[in-house]
Amino acid sequence: MLGKGLGRFIGRFFAISLLLCFGVMAQTTTASTPQSADDYVLGPGDIIKIKVFGEPELDLETQLTNSGTLNYPFLGTIKVTGMTLKQVEQHLYQGLKGDYFVEPNVFVGMVQYRPFYIHGEVKKPGGYPYQPGMTVDQAVALAGGMTERASREDIIISREGDKATKQKGNLNTQISAGDTITIEQRFF
Repeated sequence: MLGKGLGRFIGRFFAISLLLCFGVMAQTTTASTPQSADDYVLGPGDIIKIKVFGEPELDLETQLTNSGTLNYPFLGTIKVTGMTLKQVEQHLYQGLKGDYFVEPNVFVGMVQYRPFYIHGEVKKPGGYPYQPGMTVDQAVALAGGMTERASREDIIISREGDKATKQKGNLNTQISAGDTITIEQRFF
């Protein structure tokens, strides 16, 4: 009887341990999942293209300025910073539908993301094209790698829109377009 009770206890303990391990692994995986391009929020410096099927005169490719607006035929000035591509697409669809078109087929796509910036102890500091899901490690690779004096632990990230607040990062930290990464010098 004692053997069966102990066996059940060990079996339950093992099952609970497995569930806890999988739960921790699932949380870790979720935290490091790259942000999808669909969630990307537009900002100054992004280059987008707009197409309306069957209406080539409405095609537009433009770089968003600091004002975050674009001038579009029939609709005038539209503020698009802070919106996703899908939101811009929906906004244009609603604006064109009815008065101008029965059922416009609108497409809004990304041509080039605004850059991120990296400086400090990297071989080629500067601005580089952003890609969704990019990490500090990938940014460092684009910048030619770290110098021999670079610290792998002392990485500072200033997020776009809040440059005064500096966040501590590591090589696996995800960055966003417009971020500034500083790789500090290590002490020997």
